[in-house]
Amino acid sequence: MSDQQNRILRLFIEEAKEHLDTLENGLVDLKSTMKDPESLQEMFRAAHSVKGGAAMLGLDSIKTTAHRLEDCFKILKDGPVKQVDQTAESLFLKGVDTLKDLVGRMEGPFGLRSEEGEKLVQQIMPTFAQLETHLNNLVSGKVPGVAARSGSPGAAQTVTATNFAASVMVLLKEMLQVFKQKESAATRQQLSDVCVRLYKLGTGIEIWQNLVKIARVAIANPKNSYKVLAPLIIKELKDAGDLVQGGKVKAIAPSKNLLLLATPPPAAASVPATAPATAPATTPAAVSQPVALPAEPKAVVRLLLKTFNKKQLSEIAKLLIQAIKSSP
Repeated sequence: MSDQQNRILRLFIEEAKEHLDTLENGLVDLKSTMKDPESLQEMFRAAHSVKGGAAMLGLDSIKTTAHRLEDCFKILKDGPVKQVDQTAESLFLKGVDTLKDLVGRMEGPFGLRSEEGEKLVQQIMPTFAQLETHLNNLVSGKVPGVAARSGSPGAAQTVTATNFAASVMVLLKEMLQVFKQKESAATRQQLSDVCVRLYKLGTGIEIWQNLVKIARVAIANPKNSYKVLAPLIIKELKDAGDLVQGGKVKAIAPSKNLLLLATPPPAAASVPATAPATAPATTPAAVSQPVALPAEPKAVVRLLLKTFNKKQLSEIAKLLIQAIKSSP
């Protein structure tokens, strides 16, 4: 391979990784993404760009996988799908995982071998067929209500039967090893990737997935140090995993300290004196525009009501009032 060909290939890999991040970030909270046509269009463009680049380089397996993802995003983009469910999110993420695997193999010592690529494509094709059928059913209204199914006891029992707590601990040990490394954009991305896997582990358990989303937002904020994040997130996800395993899903709730790390704190507000010993003494600064919250006020209210209990909402309201009074 000539130097020029190698540079083109490296450029494709870097761009493909950026597009994969776009796809993964949008899919982790697909319900919110669906409310923003531009975000959905961005995901469609990401799949289309990977398909186009792969086609020019003759990477058939990547082209085929990206093309199937593009087809499925087109159904969401063009069809009147007002609300998606956990099944759609899970199937989409499996497709993106395969695409991520294919791109990752290109960086290996032997590159992406055609026989390996064909095998992965054959394995994922039934998933794409299932996803396309499911999306078309959502468009036609043939799928039952999302809330009833995602919160059904059967969904939780399916997960706990596979020893949910033990599976969570395996991923948390991996997360802890990353937390021990130097803080950087690369290690935060590794932590984010573990969160995605934790999210998918709890498919069908919405309250677990909401907790993982909050943890992922807190991790993404570079103002939050690993020293603060590690003990808090590891403990909360471990405890939540144990609750799922024990059939006590409704008892899962993010702590006040985790919420403060994942959302912008009010001016001069600090963590209450009753905070756990592992929590920070004061609230770290947060990004000015949190990833977790939608821009539309009513959507924010719906998200808060869905995520937090009455006691937590009361505390949030008090903090907001303090912030408004102290702002210029």
